[in-house]
Amino acid sequence: MRDHVIAVDVGTASARAGVFDAAGNLLARCEHPILLRRPGAERGEHDSEDIWQASCKAVREALAASGIAAGQVAALGFDATCSLVLRAENGSKIALAEEDGTTFDTMSWLDHRASAEAEECTRTGHPVLAHCGEVMSPEMQLPKLMWLKRQRPDLWAAAGLFFDLADFLTWRATGSTGRSLCTLTAKWNYLAHEGNGWQPDFLSAIGLDDLIVRGGLPEYGFAVGRPVGVLSPWAATEMGVYPGIPVAAGMVDAYAGALGVLGPVAADSGEFSRQAALIAGTSSCLVGFAPAPLFGRSIWGPYFEAIFPGQWLIEAGQSATGGLLGHLLLSHAQGGGATAAAHQRVIGRIMEMRAEEGAAFGERISILPDFHGNRSPFADDRLTGTIAGLTLDASFDGLCRIYWRACVAIALGLRQVLERLRTSGFQPERLHLTGGHVRNPLLVELYADVTRLEIAVTESEDAVLLGTAMNAAAAGGLFATLPDAGAAMARPFTALRPNPATRTLYDRDFARFCAMQRHRAELDAL
Repeated sequence: MRDHVIAVDVGTASARAGVFDAAGNLLARCEHPILLRRPGAERGEHDSEDIWQASCKAVREALAASGIAAGQVAALGFDATCSLVLRAENGSKIALAEEDGTTFDTMSWLDHRASAEAEECTRTGHPVLAHCGEVMSPEMQLPKLMWLKRQRPDLWAAAGLFFDLADFLTWRATGSTGRSLCTLTAKWNYLAHEGNGWQPDFLSAIGLDDLIVRGGLPEYGFAVGRPVGVLSPWAATEMGVYPGIPVAAGMVDAYAGALGVLGPVAADSGEFSRQAALIAGTSSCLVGFAPAPLFGRSIWGPYFEAIFPGQWLIEAGQSATGGLLGHLLLSHAQGGGATAAAHQRVIGRIMEMRAEEGAAFGERISILPDFHGNRSPFADDRLTGTIAGLTLDASFDGLCRIYWRACVAIALGLRQVLERLRTSGFQPERLHLTGGHVRNPLLVELYADVTRLEIAVTESEDAVLLGTAMNAAAAGGLFATLPDAGAAMARPFTALRPNPATRTLYDRDFARFCAMQRHRAELDAL
């Protein structure tokens, strides 16, 4: 009986696959690393074939570990970072770079080489910008494609297919060039509420008149919860799964996490509008939904039906959160590298030192965490980070103080993001946390105490995979609708409420945080 689904999640550094039953139980999960080339601080490139092979290997191993037969798999789903894959019309790779025998054909989501092009988009003042926070981000696909056309006209001329990474994966799985409404709306400035959502006058204004033809882009996208095609025989062989099963429309990875934690309340409009998802890993995304469009500077969206029918998705976020903590470990002599063990070693020592020193621990260190620009509330990818209050302490304990205060700064940034969302009319009462930060008890605690909101941590090993499994289950016909899948596959959660005793402490920290931002602006203006 086909009553299980497979979910594949591709992040910045790895591909993960999970096997789920129809009740949302994760039977097995496997993970494999993927290549990320960083030729400079503003560039990041992947090899899409490396990503595909890592995904297939993760699926094979997860299926083997699950204990179920391949014939029990009803559907497959993919989510991925919003990276840009470049292919020729015949499907062959287009090389951004070649290194050590590897062809890199994919611009990572974190690639900011198109900052100048993003600023040019913003200067057009086109109405489409209202749906991306009034400011174009270099993390979106159109600025990257402007860069490609201008700086690498040879590659532009050779191109025939441009894919969001999730859509590339569904294409490799099915052979269908159909794109997801989720990716088109969120990352391509496609206005789904207008039917055929491409805006020809905007594309003309930014020099991409030929984008649709050059990139093999469709007029319409496939909704989340619906199949984009069926698994091809050759892809089935690579994955060890039977061919012919539905493959769901792809999803942006953060949105899969939002589905995983908010899907259970999607059918209750009152509860749905009062809750938000915080998908926190290398970067952090705060995602919420509303029955009517909400606009605001630095708020991505509103995106119509990017996930749920009839709902407008809004998103705000922080460009470097887990990435910042990893950077601190890499750059400090006592860091020991940005490994999970190194993070846990620091976190354990911080807990000991906080117990000894109390609120005074690291209090003179203040940090602005914008080491990779600022998504919200400033929408400025050129902003930089700041650390104030340093001494000559180069010890491991000195690193722990900096790491702790960076965690505080990340939570303060989230508080500021929430303030921006409130000015647009979105006022969540509970944050559902998912992603790598659930394994950092410092951040979990701080998110509650600094934002003054209840934090819900879903009891799932991987809520992003769970959301992709919900998508696959709806596309595979296990449930009639996406909200039905969300309700049936929901996992319980543990709620953490803010500690009222910390309010004065973090209010003071927030005042310092805002003062540092003002001082940074003054310095930049000189």
